[in-house]
Amino acid sequence: MVSTILVLLLIALEATAIWFAWRAISSARTSQGAVGWVVFLITAPYLGVPLYLFLGHHKFDRYLTARRDSEEVIDGIKTFREVNAPDVPTEFPSEALERISELPVVRGNNMRILLNGQETFDAIFAAIDAAQDYILVQFYIVHDDDLGRKLQDHLITAAKRAVAVRFMCDPVGSVKLPNSYLNDLRSAGVQVVEPAQMRGAKNRFQLNLRNHRKTVIVDGTVGFTGGLNVGDEYMGRDPKFGDWRDTHVEIRGPIASQLQLVFVEDWHWATEEILISEMNWEAGHMEENMSGLIVPTGPGDEMETGALFFFTAIANAKRRIWIASPYFVPDTDVLTALKHAALQGVDVRILVPDVIDHKIPWLAAFAFFDEIREAGVQVLRYSSGFMHQKVLVVDDTLAAIGTTNMDNRSFRLNFEAMAVFFDTRAAGATAAMLEKDFERSFRLDKLLAEQPPHIRIGAPIARLFAPIL
Repeated sequence: MVSTILVLLLIALEATAIWFAWRAISSARTSQGAVGWVVFLITAPYLGVPLYLFLGHHKFDRYLTARRDSEEVIDGIKTFREVNAPDVPTEFPSEALERISELPVVRGNNMRILLNGQETFDAIFAAIDAAQDYILVQFYIVHDDDLGRKLQDHLITAAKRAVAVRFMCDPVGSVKLPNSYLNDLRSAGVQVVEPAQMRGAKNRFQLNLRNHRKTVIVDGTVGFTGGLNVGDEYMGRDPKFGDWRDTHVEIRGPIASQLQLVFVEDWHWATEEILISEMNWEAGHMEENMSGLIVPTGPGDEMETGALFFFTAIANAKRRIWIASPYFVPDTDVLTALKHAALQGVDVRILVPDVIDHKIPWLAAFAFFDEIREAGVQVLRYSSGFMHQKVLVVDDTLAAIGTTNMDNRSFRLNFEAMAVFFDTRAAGATAAMLEKDFERSFRLDKLLAEQPPHIRIGAPIARLFAPIL
């Protein structure tokens, strides 16, 4: 009897492995990836099947967005496009980014760069304290430390004065956040999405697919996004990392409505609650009149939008493209675009941290540096503390600040968002900020073969994990 059950289980395992192998053949992005999964699944199904469940899929086929589900929203976006269309066409060809985001470029915006944790949370707390109707908060990581409790206090104070407050965080990023933190928010009247109860986590093995967005919206008129999570290390208080270099952006104008729509989609996915009718969608035009849009990307999109965002920016650079990212593990297409731009004479600079926070992606980056430097790309290593910002600037025509890292995880596995501005003032301010960061960095000149043994040996091994980094 026992032997019969074991045989049936083995048959079921092999059948599952064959089915997954077919899925890999039909859906893998590259032939190399398909071959790798097929060989692994068929030869070692006892390892391949659970790993494929965890790593093999990269799409939320049932991720429902408010834009796609609601005719009211679709009609509203059409009207929104007409009412807020830029006065003059953007110099940067924006059509591809509009298709990626499924949102239009709109005029009447303003942006303010926030250079560190102090500036960022001073601005966020001031906006929360001034809220009259509602506050929407979403972070990848929230810690129950000094900064986390300050955020909690500001949200509780707002809720007690009858402001509607909604709060959610990622179940993986905030795995250490105690239930007591969330219960205190609930007790004060804050609507909290319990991370462990989110619909997404029940659908399948979701640990590898994470919501990496950091969003705060107040009254539908002011929004915040960027690289900073909620934790004392983001304030530079962790001696391991030293001075934490990060960038957030405060946005006002119609672009704030777009960031709000992205939050509404995520809330809908987590709770099935539709917030469209409860939100203010009239942000008003700002005197600065910058043109811009929000580019949300993630595994729920039909195209690989995260990688396409970087590819589009790089491919359209004529004079310069400067990119700051804490992790540099690009895919083949983005790697080729970087090399092609540099070979064409574009000033391509990649700013990465010299300080380590995650060892494997830090090592993996060294496996790419020789290749891009040979084509003329400058690699600068930020050495004045840990650098975590996600920023890019193209010529004098585009500036982007948000949550998207330059790695496969952000390209295909995480939900991300970038605030993109087509404006010389935004590009100039962002470039000036990066130039100051370059001054705190050193240019990488050593080849991989000249690095210490742990980097020479570790980099090519770490690169094997590139698809999940």
